[in-house]
Amino acid sequence: MLKKVNRNKQRIKRHYSIRNKIAGTPERPRLNIFKSSKHIYAQVIDDVTGTTLACASTVDKELKEKLAGMTKSEAAKLVGKTVGERAKNKGIDTVVFDRGGYLYHGRVQLLAEGARESGLEF
Repeated sequence: MLKKVNRNKQRIKRHYSIRNKIAGTPERPRLNIFKSSKHIYAQVIDDVTGTTLACASTVDKELKEKLAGMTKSEAAKLVGKTVGERAKNKGIDTVVFDRGGYLYHGRVQLLAEGARESGLEF
């Protein structure tokens, strides 16, 4: 008998495996991504102190007006640019990219490209 594949459970397993290998420091924090079926979230995290240094998402009040009429892919790129700009304003130039167990494809890739366009290096 075939078992039903739980994709989110597999993603969480991949995420734990990735998190064991990477960590954010104050000099080089971690750019973390979470996506749902409707929204995408990005955070720049310092794992030493456990604080979020910069964040952006499709539910931000500032971005809501700009996102009207955009596709989810276009919104992901805008979120990437926004989180990159906010991180640069706080003096962060380089980050460690944490794709959160998602494949580096589609919205995750576009968010990363948007962050790179705004000046973040990873």
